[in-house]
Amino acid sequence: MRRRDFFGILGGAAVACPALATAQPFKLPQALKPAQQRQAIRNIAVLTGAAGAVSDARVRVLVQALGELGWLEARNVRFEIRHGGGNAETLRQHATELVALAPDVIVANGGTATEHLLRATRTIPIVFSFVPDPVGSGFVDSLSRPGGNASGFTQFEYGISAKWLELLKEISPSITRVAVLRDSSGAASVGQFAVIQAAAQAQQIDTRSINVRDAGEIERDVAEFAGSPAGKSGMIVVSSTNALVHRELIVKLAARHKLPTVYAQREFVNVGGLISYGTNITALLANAAGYVDRILKGAKPADLPVQAPTKFELVVNTKAALALGLEFPPTVLARAEDITQ
Repeated sequence: MRRRDFFGILGGAAVACPALATAQPFKLPQALKPAQQRQAIRNIAVLTGAAGAVSDARVRVLVQALGELGWLEARNVRFEIRHGGGNAETLRQHATELVALAPDVIVANGGTATEHLLRATRTIPIVFSFVPDPVGSGFVDSLSRPGGNASGFTQFEYGISAKWLELLKEISPSITRVAVLRDSSGAASVGQFAVIQAAAQAQQIDTRSINVRDAGEIERDVAEFAGSPAGKSGMIVVSSTNALVHRELIVKLAARHKLPTVYAQREFVNVGGLISYGTNITALLANAAGYVDRILKGAKPADLPVQAPTKFELVVNTKAALALGLEFPPTVLARAEDITQ
């Protein structure tokens, strides 16, 4: 999606100057210097790994946060926005396009988007978000001293994966089998699954991995898992772009097969999922906007430490629980930041 299309969807975010609406031409004071007459337009590129409503919503939050810092479309900044839709080749092409435009800074949402941008440029500043392991992925030298042209914010620490299993057991104590829906090609999904496996073994819970790269595969494997007679079953959907792309299908399958499911991202609860626990997206993107602001004012990514998220949110859906014959324990409801029906 190109810049002008996105801002048309937002309903027109351009800020008009009151002087332009008057009949009389606006005249600058004689003493005003040329540098003060017009504010330079800076260029910000945005590359997201997700698609559709999720991607649009995240870009909207980022743009709003930048606006609150004084960076406004058509006044002092121009946006170029591309969405990957969960397709690596599309992301690669968009990364190449954006780098060719030579923007002042690029915001990358997601690990794959960051990877393709860093392959395309080692000079243009990049602010990333939703990246689980930037050091392990080779994006930065270290968290405290990134060392290159990229810095930003991680999505979570791997330890949060064990909390998803704890939540599942808390809302459905009889669970003995858990399917973990993940993108098996992603390093982050491998790490998340490893933590869940270790926690599950300690509680004598069987785990099974289900890939989320293909809709037909997801539907077939979830049905097979749910049809097995061995024990009480539930699911965990770890964080990945492909899971987000197929979120409506995954939520429908969980409801159809009566599988209590914990999600890493609240977007699943927004379309009818049972419960999610993960990073507060608004806070994360506001932090990313802060780094963009600092870079536009002269800071270097190499000097900006990579930061972990500090705000997490638990979101529950009481309607989904009722359909599954479950009732959220008071301890879960007390911790929930958002309760939907």
